[in-house]
Amino acid sequence: MKILSLITAVLVGAVLIYGTLDMPKWGDPHSPANTHVSPYYLHHSLEHTATPNVVTSVLADYRGYDTLGETTVIFTAGMACILLLRAGRKRRGKGDV
Repeated sequence: MKILSLITAVLVGAVLIYGTLDMPKWGDPHSPANTHVSPYYLHHSLEHTATPNVVTSVLADYRGYDTLGETTVIFTAGMACILLLRAGRKRRGKGDV
C-alpha cells in the first residue's frame, strides 16, 4: 500500500510540474494577465464600481463571489480541524468527576 501511495504522489507531482511548463515566466510583461486583464481593471474600475481603490474594487466587486468562496473554504477547513481535534479527546461519563 505504501508503494501505491508513493507512485501516486510521484505521478501527481510529475503532472503538476508538466502543467507549469507552458505558463509564462514570472513577471512577464507580455503575459495575458498583464496585457488584457490588468489594464481593463485599471481603466474601468472607477466607472464600474465607484471605488477609488483598485484593489478593493477587484476583491469586492469583480471577484466578490470568488472571495466569498475562498472564505467559505477556509471556514469549512477550520471547522473540520476543530471537530477532528475534539474527537480525539476521551469523553467522560456522567458518573466520572
